[in-house]
Amino acid sequence: MGMTELLMIAIGLSMDAFAVSVCKGLSLGKIRITHMCAAGAWFGGFQALMPAIGYFLGKTFADMITQFDHWIAFFLLLFIGANMARESFGKKEHIDAAMDIRSMFLLAVATSIDALAVGVTFAFMRIAVLPAVCLIGATTFVFSAAGIKIGSIFGTRYRAKAEFAGGIILIVIGVRILLDGLGVL
Repeated sequence: MGMTELLMIAIGLSMDAFAVSVCKGLSLGKIRITHMCAAGAWFGGFQALMPAIGYFLGKTFADMITQFDHWIAFFLLLFIGANMARESFGKKEHIDAAMDIRSMFLLAVATSIDALAVGVTFAFMRIAVLPAVCLIGATTFVFSAAGIKIGSIFGTRYRAKAEFAGGIILIVIGVRILLDGLGVL
């Protein structure tokens, strides 16, 4: 997997955090740079941590199932992407303005669960985990910080579109991994 695919995965994974950050920015009213940095650090940190955990869990089992790894990666990314796309059509979520540790921790965990599964696919594909998780974390930091600002300006207008786009990106990457594993690409 090349840098372009990793960047696309990073962007796809960051869309949940971006959508929540937009809602957070809307609810905060007047924002400060500390709001943007705090959201970026919480969401980016967890988006980097979860695939690292998934990678080390997957590494334990990768040697046992290498002949099926492309199928596993495909189904995980398909499931995550389809779920994100489906959620984009759901009801609007209410995100309160709290930026306390408990609120941010829960939101960061909730928006990064899908990254855990992606980390498992990294193990199956023998991807260098450190550069991948750094890219995911940095991308999510930028998207989350920008989401706070965008939310304060535009509101929730783009939440559903961002979540849908993130889901489609993950599905396309999953299909590409499957085709590559089957020798089609």
